[in-house]
Amino acid sequence: MFDLSIKNARICDGTGRPCYMGTLGVVGERITYIGQETGQAARQTIDAAGLVLAPGFIDPHTHYDAQVAWDPMLTCSPWHGVTTVVMGNCGVGVAPVKPEARDILLYDLVNIEDMPFEVMKAGIDWHWETFGEYMDVLDNIGLGINVACLVAFTPLRHYVMGEASMERQATADEIDRMHRLMLEAMEQGAFGYSTSFMFRHIGYQGRPLACRNASTEELVGLSRALRKVGRGTIQMVMNSGGWSLIKDEDVDMLRLLTDESGGNATWLALFARPGEPDFHEKTIEKMGDLINRAIPQITPRPMLIQDTLTRPFVFASYESWEPAINRPADEQMAHFNKPEFRQAFFEELEEEGDDEIWERINVLDVRNPELEKYHNRTIMEIAGTEGKRPIDVYFNISIADNLQTRYQVQAFNYDMAGVERLVKEDRFLIGLGDGGAHVEMLCDAGYPTAVLQIWVRERQALSLEKAVQKMTSVPAKIYSIPDRGILVEGKVADLVLFDPDNVVSKRPEYVSDLPLNGRRLIAKAEGIIATFVAGKLLYDNGVHTGEKPGRVLRSYE
Repeated sequence: MFDLSIKNARICDGTGRPCYMGTLGVVGERITYIGQETGQAARQTIDAAGLVLAPGFIDPHTHYDAQVAWDPMLTCSPWHGVTTVVMGNCGVGVAPVKPEARDILLYDLVNIEDMPFEVMKAGIDWHWETFGEYMDVLDNIGLGINVACLVAFTPLRHYVMGEASMERQATADEIDRMHRLMLEAMEQGAFGYSTSFMFRHIGYQGRPLACRNASTEELVGLSRALRKVGRGTIQMVMNSGGWSLIKDEDVDMLRLLTDESGGNATWLALFARPGEPDFHEKTIEKMGDLINRAIPQITPRPMLIQDTLTRPFVFASYESWEPAINRPADEQMAHFNKPEFRQAFFEELEEEGDDEIWERINVLDVRNPELEKYHNRTIMEIAGTEGKRPIDVYFNISIADNLQTRYQVQAFNYDMAGVERLVKEDRFLIGLGDGGAHVEMLCDAGYPTAVLQIWVRERQALSLEKAVQKMTSVPAKIYSIPDRGILVEGKVADLVLFDPDNVVSKRPEYVSDLPLNGRRLIAKAEGIIATFVAGKLLYDNGVHTGEKPGRVLRSYE
């Protein structure tokens, strides 16, 4: 007898093979039958009536490391059919940590991932120090979906080096200790490590993020820990790529670390460049054979960022902004009012080639009624009307609004023809959902339903089978996630049942459901009929059933 039988389903098994009509049977947490209807009895039978049954989606790029402490359901991801997430990306996280470094890690997350400090401070009840203890704590709180944990390099450096991690490279003894801690984390089930080389990634007090101070020897030491256990993936934020062609030194680093680890790497990021239809092909050519081991991550839709100057993100990495980072609002406004600051920032924008960005920044929301006339207008448009420099308009509006003005920035991927080329390329990994991060800026955790809506149904750029494969077996293979990603007898029954004709990723909306009534953007889904984790019905037409069948996955399984 099956515990669960789903019949009359359009089975899309995650391999890329054509869908077929059939029945799937589950006993315990495993798929025990997949094929034609057998008539075998089941404790629970669901008639799918032709809906698509697929493996649960696997999100390779999230930042739920802090949020999971107060939200073990890891919303918004499961609303969109996601059953497994990879956490600990971009070199930032919350473990390992000594008590005296907790605030430092939180401020790193504030500056890199735009998570509110007060919310995290109130929401995290620290019951761990080591990385293994962190995974054990998560396993015991009762998770809605599964998590696969990466060791973030910045917390590891803080743990070994203390304050010096923000100032210098490690000594030979410190490198050896980091290697041993990485090896220990892998033996306890971590899936690899993450780091960042991005010059714009600033950490505590506006100083360079600690992992950016690492020597090549430190990274080789971590990578050799992966080779020693024979598994593990590296996730890296490169200093080039994304909006520009990846540089030789970054390609060399990717090659070195994948050679030393013996495994895969995935790197951020690759975006569509307007007017350059062959940009992604240039990247593939530059990478050569390495493209099969060091896989670029792409996002399947335009990246629209919402930002205020109280917690600046878009421009926070510019040197002229450093005195305004992690400071009270009155100090920030005083700095933004200085003519010398504005001139220095103006020159930095020109040097970086970002001076055209004002055409892509519009006023989304204001608190001061006198500023309503600027609503939904670009900074460049306002500057032209008022005969002022865009840079002055930008700061003047914010200061007149006590830094509460919310801007929307068309940051990347606003050329949809270019995005289509990225989505269709099989050598790229769809990700960058950033679930748990940038909570007041954007919400892209619903990218799986966006892929099904935009690229399968509306634009028909991907077949249903190819889209499902890209969001299931592909990330499962890159991260060696055990027993998930395809529908085969013996695999764990992480499943999503959806209506391909009506699946939609809804427009993000604000809710105040964080600790201290903190505000965040959420995005709901339509057309996701049911989500199962380990054979248990987790969401039924968007409503949580009360089950919490998720767990911390271990790479050694």
